[in-house]
Amino acid sequence: MEILSPAGSPESLIAAVRSGADAVYLGGSAFSARASAKNFDNDALRQAVEYCHARGVKVYLALNTLLRQEELPAALELVEYACSLPVDALIIQDMGLVNLIQERAPDLQLNASTQMSITCPAGARLLAKNGFGRVVLARELSLAQIREIKEGTAAAPIELESFVHGALCMSVSGQCYFSSVLGSRSGNRGMCAQPCRLPFSVPGGTGHDLSLKDLSMISRLSDLSEAGVISAKIEGRMKRPEYVAAATSACRISADGLPVPEELTRDLTAVFSRSGFTTGYPDGKLGRHMFGIRSKEDVTGATKEVYANLHGLYKDEMSRIPVRLTLSIQTGEPVTLTAKDGEGHTAQASGDCPEPAVNRPIDTERCQTQLQKTGGTPFLAEEVECQIGEGLSIPISMLNRLRREVLEQLLAMRAQRAPVAFHRLPISESSYRAGPMRLRASFRQAADVPELAKQCELVYLPALAPEAQFEDLLSRGFSVAAALPRGIFGTEQPLKTKLKCLKDKGIHHVWAGTLGAAGLALENGMEVHGGFSLNTMNTPALNWLEQQGLRDTELSFELTLAQAAALGGNLHRGLVLYGRLPLMLCRNCPGKNGETDCAVCGKNAQLTDRRGTDFPLQCDGDASEVLNSVPLYLADRMREVRNQDFGVLRFTVENSVEIEEIFRNYLGLQTVENTKRDKNSDPFTRGLYYRGIE
Repeated sequence: MEILSPAGSPESLIAAVRSGADAVYLGGSAFSARASAKNFDNDALRQAVEYCHARGVKVYLALNTLLRQEELPAALELVEYACSLPVDALIIQDMGLVNLIQERAPDLQLNASTQMSITCPAGARLLAKNGFGRVVLARELSLAQIREIKEGTAAAPIELESFVHGALCMSVSGQCYFSSVLGSRSGNRGMCAQPCRLPFSVPGGTGHDLSLKDLSMISRLSDLSEAGVISAKIEGRMKRPEYVAAATSACRISADGLPVPEELTRDLTAVFSRSGFTTGYPDGKLGRHMFGIRSKEDVTGATKEVYANLHGLYKDEMSRIPVRLTLSIQTGEPVTLTAKDGEGHTAQASGDCPEPAVNRPIDTERCQTQLQKTGGTPFLAEEVECQIGEGLSIPISMLNRLRREVLEQLLAMRAQRAPVAFHRLPISESSYRAGPMRLRASFRQAADVPELAKQCELVYLPALAPEAQFEDLLSRGFSVAAALPRGIFGTEQPLKTKLKCLKDKGIHHVWAGTLGAAGLALENGMEVHGGFSLNTMNTPALNWLEQQGLRDTELSFELTLAQAAALGGNLHRGLVLYGRLPLMLCRNCPGKNGETDCAVCGKNAQLTDRRGTDFPLQCDGDASEVLNSVPLYLADRMREVRNQDFGVLRFTVENSVEIEEIFRNYLGLQTVENTKRDKNSDPFTRGLYYRGIE
């Protein structure tokens, strides 16, 4: 199993390599999901790649943020530079960038970021079909669900990478908008302000009901390997080198089949934990035991002694690269030492001719002993062959010099690799002109759908709703589509069966908010309408979705209205225009840290922040959504919504009277000024459509 370590700084990179990492992942000068890490400018990135490659360690560059249209040229410049080094793979989230890279650098390996929210086999199959070599799985998967993905991609192989140690976000990565909606700092763009670590409470909770303990599967890497994981990823690009060294060393030991020393486990816990660690997700055991915070005891455990112990793990080079040394000492010929590694590199150094021995001649045992002293280098003298003539003598200092010179040459050779071909192509410019904007509406149940919704081109109902509800709406003349859940954890087969039943009843349209949902619907021959949570922010991303076969898509609500209107391409597009925006998609519901009983939850579950603001909780498939405290409302600004083919009204906690009024406003059946939306009415938000995000 590959041990993949975080490198948020040059110091952490050295700590990772010297502690036994097989690969590191790091961020460049921009477009990294850990924008606050030190990261690497171009010069530092080149040095990092050379340092790692010389030591047999792979480098994965995280270029894993969503990109606005105007950022694409700069992102491609970074990709071109990465190809010149070359890095071993790019970790990518934005499908628009994927589209551009595959045209310009088809030989560059692409790894799908965990920000792509892959939780089911269909999502992994879709990525494999599109040339991805690896997928970084969602942290929330159980071992059984990972195994399902491995088995479900047998016909379209793709490597599986899984987090094994480090912080757990409360939300499925790529599906969190908490920081952006509340503070314009987008987690999808590496700017998360981590509001989830602030006090939020559910009834009977601890008051920190959005904060999970850190994951640790270090002692159980074999379980992950058996499930199909080939790369064990350590979280922590924001953490100190000592943490990186401790986690890497512990993973290295575990991967080699040895027990991790208690002292190392204790020091790793001391340097960073949140009330201990959890294996709740891999074990499929959710609940209160998974929640935790960074307590005073956690902080005080990281003493100077602990840091000194951990620094010792990486103060010296790890001798891990086997080399074969051949020494030749012959009469009348310069002494030569040749070094070969397992990758075809050969280095040679020469000294003076040997002298006749006066006393004791040089022998094989003495030469082997001296040449095997490779400490302080990354090399291990696996084999030393000596060809020595009789009665000859050379100084030991010559052996030391020759050994040093050939190993330095070999290190320099290993650092250099052929670049990956990059073809400079212009980014095609295109404009788009939408047709007359139509409305669509999303409901929790058929009983909420008013007669006015017949004016919508599509009415979305959860795919998990009883079939009778779909039949009822069809019989009443509605154009109905099934909305697949964003949270699909081990339920792909039941959903596939449900789609077939719905298709047999005349439901051919599906809403898909993740790549997994889109892949599943496409495989089953449905008409697929992309959701906001596909995070489409640029024209090439629209083109990529069109290539997959989607009929249209909602754009990301992290765009401003102006940015959304400016996108080109041919795929029809729209925006969410009303509703409580989903802020988080949580596999482990916040209510599980309190007294909330899933059997009686209904519509009344909520989360409360430190100011007393309430955020509703609702289930979405195998996960739950944290909804915004107030609805997005644009009925009085519809003239400013330009170049969109459709707008979506999302109804979640509204009653029938409220739904009727909102429909009348958006359909223009009453003057919006008469809806009493003034300072005395219920509050609402314009979302990010005017203020945008960082």
